[in-house]
Amino acid sequence: MISSKSSILILRYPISGNPFKPAQINHYLMASRKITANCRKVVCIGRNYVDHIKELNNARPKKPFFFLKPPSSILEPGQGPVLRPRGTNLHYEVELALIMGRTLVDIPESDDQAALDAIAGYAISIDMTARNMQDEAKKKGIPWTAAKGFDTFLPISNYIPKSKIPDPHDVEVWLTVNGEERQGDSTGLMLFRIPRILSEVSRVMRLEEGDLVLTGTPKGVGRVDVGGI
Repeated sequence: MISSKSSILILRYPISGNPFKPAQINHYLMASRKITANCRKVVCIGRNYVDHIKELNNARPKKPFFFLKPPSSILEPGQGPVLRPRGTNLHYEVELALIMGRTLVDIPESDDQAALDAIAGYAISIDMTARNMQDEAKKKGIPWTAAKGFDTFLPISNYIPKSKIPDPHDVEVWLTVNGEERQGDSTGLMLFRIPRILSEVSRVMRLEEGDLVLTGTPKGVGRVDVGGI
């Protein structure tokens, strides 16, 4: 449920199946906290699914583009609710997140193996967005970091071991609200695959161990209503 400034939002974001044995859950949760504690930046790829581009009437990019969320926006499991600042039109955007395991600097677009080898594991994340703030910033031609960067605006799942996702381009990612699926698509529909994404980012800034890279959201993004989740 959700109210005003100290709004409370409870999200449930399932992962296909349950790959964890009870004894493993604490280990992976600890690994998640250790990695995100070392996160220096969260890199978010925009407009990486065609249907999502269409639903927001955006232009299709010719190459990957990205924006940043601060590490302070990360909300790990059990750390509390998402807070909605007063007056914001809050939207959810579910995404597959990459957890980096090594430094990448200026890697060639063609070096798929180097890019995939640099990933330590994965997580399901929700890029919370103050949509009215973002829309206003776009109209004015100014950055929209504030619309993405509030504290708690990045709920993240437990750490998913790399071995559980043998092919990150063949993963079903979805989000449900009160049992109703709102978002859901295969990562195979991404416009730009992960090696291309990591290459583009690494040409601008180094990716370091613990950094998160969000790979884009599929169609179905929508408003978080009071009491709706």
